[in-house]
Amino acid sequence: MTTIAAKLQTVRQRIAAACAAAHRDVGEVQLLAVSKTFGPDAVRAAFEGGQRAFGENYIQEAVEKIALLADLPLQWHCIGPVQSNKTRLVAAHFDWVHAVDRLKVAQRLSQQRPEGKPPLQVCIQVNIDGGPTKSGVAPREVPALAREVAQLPNLTLRGLMTIPEPCDDFDGQLAVHRRARALFDELLAQGLALDTLSMGMTADLEAAIAAGSTMVRVGTAIFGSRPQAARRLARDAGERSDTS
Repeated sequence: MTTIAAKLQTVRQRIAAACAAAHRDVGEVQLLAVSKTFGPDAVRAAFEGGQRAFGENYIQEAVEKIALLADLPLQWHCIGPVQSNKTRLVAAHFDWVHAVDRLKVAQRLSQQRPEGKPPLQVCIQVNIDGGPTKSGVAPREVPALAREVAQLPNLTLRGLMTIPEPCDDFDGQLAVHRRARALFDELLAQGLALDTLSMGMTADLEAAIAAGSTMVRVGTAIFGSRPQAARRLARDAGERSDTS
């Protein structure tokens, strides 16, 4: 067993334990492996360990990686901020987008989805705790944006994504994640057909699952820490959102 496969197994055990503690079926929570800044070999090792869904932040890096791994049946999730000038690449190459936070971006993704591809699966990113360095829509603005995005052709609105500010306290993590779950439930009550709550990362997946997450985004616990050079490049590019 490779190191990455072993780490995947450990993460799956964490997810299973968290589901048991929350009296949830483990099948309700999907693992998204965040492979940003790691090369195709790392993704292949995770694939050999049974992983199929991968999350990427940096669009150009991801597009090159997707091409190199085209022989594998993988599902690709764009989990970083989407700038207007990158929507065509995202619409052409990804299966999911988690970070829709403006109607303009959603409209461009819909317009630029290539003919013949299935609808792009999208989540609205919510800045659930008002973090000053995080992207996302303010909670009060989510219902109106969700209704507009749900009407766009070539997109399927699946739910919400959050990246709260780091917190080491389980109760604090749980409180923030429960706010996201309450917003999710509010949208369901308004008649939106949602099924995805993308929240929880390496450090807080247990609290996220306890609050109702259906998809946890885990990078560090699977692939290890990002190389310092990659962190510097990401910072210099102004791509700040850390979603693993």
